Amino acid sequence: MGLFAIILSALLSLAPGLAPGPAAGGARLETGGVTVALAEPASDRDEDLPAIAGSSDPNRPLVVIDPGHGGRDPGAVHDGRREEAVTLAIARAIRDALAASGRVRVALTRDDDRYIELVDRYGIARRMGADLFISVHADAAPNNDDAHGATIYTLSEVASDREAALLAARENEPGGIGGAELGADAGVNRILIDLAQRESMNMSADFARLLRREAAEFFPFRPDYHRFASLIVLKAPDIPSILFESGYLTNARDSAYIHSQEGQQQIATGMRRAIEAHFARRIVGERLAAR
Repeated sequence: MGLFAIILSALLSLAPGLAPGPAAGGARLETGGVTVALAEPASDRDEDLPAIAGSSDPNRPLVVIDPGHGGRDPGAVHDGRREEAVTLAIARAIRDALAASGRVRVALTRDDDRYIELVDRYGIARRMGADLFISVHADAAPNNDDAHGATIYTLSEVASDREAALLAARENEPGGIGGAELGADAGVNRILIDLAQRESMNMSADFARLLRREAAEFFPFRPDYHRFASLIVLKAPDIPSILFESGYLTNARDSAYIHSQEGQQQIATGMRRAIEAHFARRIVGERLAAR
């Protein structure tokens, strides 16, 4: 049992109202020996969830790739090129690389030109029990065409505290956070949510550094490659999440690269290496913690 699960177990022992239990019609996840009950709204049917590619082993980690924008939201547009199209192409390339490797399971939030609300994007990942969430984008800098290279965003500390408070206010809704079911004690709920989100934020930042290390030989990054922002799509409290800006549509070199098959394949290769290294590191850590 990891440190986080141990802390949660101790908190649960102090708060009987948080004892894990089934949620009607909801999915159940096992994390560190503590059961998460994730109740789903009546409209959220399993058949609405995207298909999973890659390993057929349900115990393998699940990565959800989110192609940014789509439908009525084209994202950035420059010289006739639309962000929604290139993000889908890159996301598909990442999915195909991971599926071919077979070491993880992978799904896309969208596989066509459709609009998805920001909260529904990470909501899909939570409903599927994702272990990692990556939102793919392409940047634009109309006042600075010299800007180029990839950037990785993770959730800021300030946004985390605010989101934790908002989630705790919804204590009466069924569901679980980070391995422990929320109960009637708002104070303990805030602690559980804060612990879950802080761990997710730390893991997200670790993955950002790992992605830069593993992928730098395949595609360029900005010098200040890791940034923090209060982005709604990163606000799943219990899933490590990053927003990956693949390059700048407003930079001719970047735009040509991310729209090319070669560029997309290189991005996919770098991302695959980082994802597989991330989960290999996690498995080693869990085995060491279990000793």
